[in-house]
Amino acid sequence: MTRLFATALGPALLLAAALVPVQARAAAMTETQKIEALIRHVEGLQDAKFVRNGSAYDAKTAGKFLRRKCEANKADIQTAEDFIAKAASISSTSGKPYLIRFQDGTETKSGDYLRAQLKKLEKS
Repeated sequence: MTRLFATALGPALLLAAALVPVQARAAAMTETQKIEALIRHVEGLQDAKFVRNGSAYDAKTAGKFLRRKCEANKADIQTAEDFIAKAASISSTSGKPYLIRFQDGTETKSGDYLRAQLKKLEKS
């Protein structure tokens, strides 16, 4: 009886084991979802300002700007890293880096900040 049970159960266990990587991949975020998550994160920075070409903007305005710039550059943006490099880091007008200014006055380059956020997204 044990041998019959093991013979019947063996293929089922192999199938279940084979499906785990497929399910894990299905649960992973797409690049588009990662980009949207990064933009939503910026929009949620209520106590921070997005500094572009010397002017500071609130989080909601920054999110709208990033969406428009992403859309305008969609032919060049395939990944979340592309989005950061080509739309969310540097002004195409002035060449100046975008900054995020926090409530305590500290500033960080938006590209560096978003790359750190992307790493967190990809780990979860």
